[in-house]
Amino acid sequence: MSVLATVAVAAEESHVINELFMPAPLFGLLALVAFTAFAFVTFSFRNVANRHSEKAEAYAREHGSAQH
Repeated sequence: MSVLATVAVAAEESHVINELFMPAPLFGLLALVAFTAFAFVTFSFRNVANRHSEKAEAYAREHGSAQH
């Protein structure tokens, strides 16, 4: 039996072994919602270093202003 014939027979005999617990497009929607939430959390931490500039300046005065 050739490979093509084997694949054709296997395709005809295929059946669902395990069904998904929710429709497949919902997995993509769930990922979209999760990554949007992660992006919002990441975005909320923008400019945090500049909020504490007085602490950074005080540290630089005490320990020297040399950058590592």
